[in-house]
Amino acid sequence: MRKYETLFILRPSLEEEKRNEVIEKFKGIIAADGEVEKVEEWGNRRLAYEIEKIREGYYVLVNFKANPSLPKELERNFRISDDVMRYIVVNLEEK
Repeated sequence: MRKYETLFILRPSLEEEKRNEVIEKFKGIIAADGEVEKVEEWGNRRLAYEIEKIREGYYVLVNFKANPSLPKELERNFRISDDVMRYIVVNLEEK
């Protein structure tokens, strides 16, 4: 298993309950085929540039271990989720 890190930005207008649901959904996707090491909720922060006329977002950082096929599945789920504004998945392993 390889080490990965993902940072995703949720819409700031989400209620706390819905936001927690979305975070748990993505943790569940990771846990199904990998292992969640750490989840950091950074909270609402100002964006570097506006996205759909929105100036801030709710940032969540997740460190995890998984097989090489999991990041593609995770990105597919980020892409189809209306609650996720931006995302990135990075391989932390040295080449």
